[in-house]
Amino acid sequence: MELKFSQDDIFSYAVADQVGIDDAKKRIDAGEVLHVKLGIDPTSANIHIGRAIVLWRLRAFQELGHKIELIIGDFTGQVGDTSDKDSERPMLSEEQVTENMARYEEQLWMVLNPERKDQVTFHHNSTWLNSLSLGKISHLADAFSVNTFIKRELVAKRLEKGGRVSLREMLYPLMQGYDSIAVEADVELGGTDQWFNLLAGRTLQEQAGKRQQAIIVNPLVSGMDGRKMSSSYGNGIFLLDTPKDKFGKFMTLRDDLMADFLIVFPQPALPFTKEELATRIASGENPRDIKLDMSERLVALYHGEDVAKTTRQEYMNQFSEKQLPTDIPELHVEGSEISIVDLLIVSTFAKSKTEARQLVREGAVKFNNEKVTDTEAVVAIESGSLLQVGPRRYVKLI
Repeated sequence: MELKFSQDDIFSYAVADQVGIDDAKKRIDAGEVLHVKLGIDPTSANIHIGRAIVLWRLRAFQELGHKIELIIGDFTGQVGDTSDKDSERPMLSEEQVTENMARYEEQLWMVLNPERKDQVTFHHNSTWLNSLSLGKISHLADAFSVNTFIKRELVAKRLEKGGRVSLREMLYPLMQGYDSIAVEADVELGGTDQWFNLLAGRTLQEQAGKRQQAIIVNPLVSGMDGRKMSSSYGNGIFLLDTPKDKFGKFMTLRDDLMADFLIVFPQPALPFTKEELATRIASGENPRDIKLDMSERLVALYHGEDVAKTTRQEYMNQFSEKQLPTDIPELHVEGSEISIVDLLIVSTFAKSKTEARQLVREGAVKFNNEKVTDTEAVVAIESGSLLQVGPRRYVKLI
């Protein structure tokens, strides 16, 4: 899909808050090339479309000729950011972080323009954070007060409940702020949950006698069911999802969230505006038909328009005409019978027995088109038997 970006996509579209923008605009108007920073901690292996909102703004900066400083937080990912957590985030091991970030660059290039790779620099912040001396950390820490940190809403709530707040968590904004000095950031992007950490960059830049970065933050979107988008909830759409999964997951979006979800599309790829959406709803149009258009546009954005059209037709065939997909994978299972819990695990539909039992209890599991509700159920292994989880995942036993 060909996309054309403008300054409006940088400074106006999907913006929740910003600071220092007037100076950034003047510098751009004067022909300066800005260094635009985005940091991503690899706390999970997948990037979802909610986190991709900021990536599309980064793409707009890239297309308009600016330098992209993309920081993979291999150091800060181990430390853990408390910005969006109401409890202490556990420290990750170096091995966990390395495993999580294995496919990060691949996912990032699904949004950024690979034809402009010369404008993008990837960094790992362990490069500079690992070498900070205690003296340097003490100097940087002097720019912040404990009072400011503990007034943060989530931190204050934890303290009120008698919860633990580690010194490590208090140092996290300092680390993210120092990243801005390391890459000489002119602009930093993020979500609204990152506001405190982004301001830390301005604080440390001022302490160092450098020009303070501008900040632009986007609103956050919830998951398809209204809860926080999370892989553990199963309510997110990920960049590495197949076209079929992206389409099918988007179709599960709650009707009342459609307007909020428009910002997962960059402005040049919007299927329609909020006003046009409101008009369609007011006219009595079926929300399902509106979501069909949104789902097709989402697939087109990441996989191309031809794939999107084919995926839409396959979805209509499968769910409107009750046809099974034509590409059901096969699974070889030994023996004459198997527990439904073990079958869910060997089919990789569940990672653990706990998750498998939860799928059964939620009514998400069917065997030969009959819903399985007993977590202790045992099924007969016959060639051609069909296991289904949710509306889109199938496997045929052989």
